[in-house]
Amino acid sequence: MGRPTWGCRIVLDPQRPREGSPPVEHDATPGPTRFDAACGLGISSAGFSLSDASVFADDLRAQLVAAGLHPKGEPRRAPDAEELAARCAGSARELARVIDCTLLAPEATDAQVAALCDEAQQHAFATVCVNPLWVADCAARLKPPVRVGTVVGFPLGANDPAVKADEAALAVAAGAHEVDMVLSIGLLRQAAPAGGPLDLPRLAAVLEDVRGVVLAVREAEGPAALAERRIKVILETCLLDERQKTLGALLAVAAGAHFVKTSTGFSRAGATREDVALLRACVLGGAGVKASGGIRDRETALAMLRAGADRIGSSCAPALLGG
Repeated sequence: MGRPTWGCRIVLDPQRPREGSPPVEHDATPGPTRFDAACGLGISSAGFSLSDASVFADDLRAQLVAAGLHPKGEPRRAPDAEELAARCAGSARELARVIDCTLLAPEATDAQVAALCDEAQQHAFATVCVNPLWVADCAARLKPPVRVGTVVGFPLGANDPAVKADEAALAVAAGAHEVDMVLSIGLLRQAAPAGGPLDLPRLAAVLEDVRGVVLAVREAEGPAALAERRIKVILETCLLDERQKTLGALLAVAAGAHFVKTSTGFSRAGATREDVALLRACVLGGAGVKASGGIRDRETALAMLRAGADRIGSSCAPALLGG
């Protein structure tokens, strides 16, 4: 898979120019929106409504469509967050179905991974999420409905895209159903510098980074059925401003990911309700939203669901059930 040359200028006109005529280059700088003060300059979004976020996301989505970096068409309607939260509040079993039971500590042992699997099986959590080393062990130990999840490019997202794709394919071959990849955080920040114009070649590189993992997961030979495979894209929201978060979410959806995810749990901060709500306003019904990082009790988990999450990642999964 070829990668764009970052020093070049991308021709954005979707129609072929007439013979001998110069290509048309569209302005990549976001137009003025009600979110400009917060998003263009990287200032906190406090005080801005979700409708403002939706307008801002629509603006950036239109620019990505014009640049050929996002499919055309209206996104699907967002799911009813209150309905999901109410259902999970009323049933520990329903809440367990949206939780990824996580053990990503570098010092984790096989005994701890086995205990995690037994815990997940007991409560019927959605997945266990472990480092790639443990995928085969988990696949051998778990039975449906619990699935095996793992991470790629974790926790920095700074791997070569080909390495991420290979890592994802190996994980699927070992038995993974779900892959949580960290996108190229530094590249995304460079592509949308605070107060500056968008760098479309770098945005294209971010898109291809995610798309490579999506294709690897789809095409890899492995025991998980294709319909059960899921790709989640970790944005590490604590390192991004609002414009960068929005672009990261939109590019993840454009690349074919099933979820956007807030955090690795290994950086400065984890999930916030504001970030979850912003991501849901960006992806609407086109993808799920996974909240992870710092979610240690039932009340926080339900607050994330009300904000728009439909998957929760936690290393304290049983505590989220309130028992």
